[in-house]
Amino acid sequence: MAWIRRYDMSDRTDRATGLEYAVSAIQRGDLVVLPTDTVYGLGADAFNAEAVSKLLRAKGRGRDMPVPVLVGSPRVLEGIASNLSDVARLLVEGFWPGGLTLVARVQPSLQWDLGETHGTVAVRMPLHPVAIELLQQTGPLAVSSANRSGSPPATTVDEAIESLGESVVAYLDGGPSGDPVPSTIVDVTGPVPRVLRTGDIPLDVLRGVAADLEVAP
Repeated sequence: MAWIRRYDMSDRTDRATGLEYAVSAIQRGDLVVLPTDTVYGLGADAFNAEAVSKLLRAKGRGRDMPVPVLVGSPRVLEGIASNLSDVARLLVEGFWPGGLTLVARVQPSLQWDLGETHGTVAVRMPLHPVAIELLQQTGPLAVSSANRSGSPPATTVDEAIESLGESVVAYLDGGPSGDPVPSTIVDVTGPVPRVLRTGDIPLDVLRGVAADLEVAP
C-alpha cells in the first residue's frame, strides 16, 4: 500500500498539503480519514449520496445505520437542523466543540441521503484542530469511525489503513487519538431532551445546562 497518501499533521508543510488534497478529494466524492477528539473518522461529503454510499460500502455497513455528520462551526447547525429548542442551543453553547452529539430534526429542504434517518440527523462539532480546519473548508461531512463494521475503532492512522486500505484516498495522521471514549448522544427532537447514550460528557454535567434531561431506557 505504498501508494496510499498519508500526511503528517504535526509537520507544517505536510499538514497544508494534506488538508488541500483532502478537501479536493472530498469535493470529488472520495473518502478521507481524519483525526477527531474521540477516534479516527472516515469522512465523505454529506451532500454527495454516492460518496456516502461509498463510505457505507467501505465499512461494510447498511443503510439501517445512518451516518452521523460533523460540522466545523455551531452556526452550521442552524442550516441543517430544524425546530431547535432553546435547550438544544444551550447544549451546543455549553459543549461544542466537544463530545456531545445531538440528534435533531433535519431541514426538510436538504438534498442528502445519509441512510434511513427517518427525518433526523446526528450532528457534532469535534474538538480537534485538524478536523475543524478540514470541516471549515469542506462544509458538513458524513463521518463514521474509521474501521470495518464489527472491528475495533481506529485510534491510530496505522489501524485505519489496516482496516480500510485502498478504499480511502487520503489519511490525515494526527497521532494516537487517546482513549476511545464515544460521544454522549442527546435527542433534541422532542420537547424534553433525552440521553440516548452516555459517553464523554457525564449526565450530571449535562444536567447543569439542561436540568429536565431524561434518560432513554
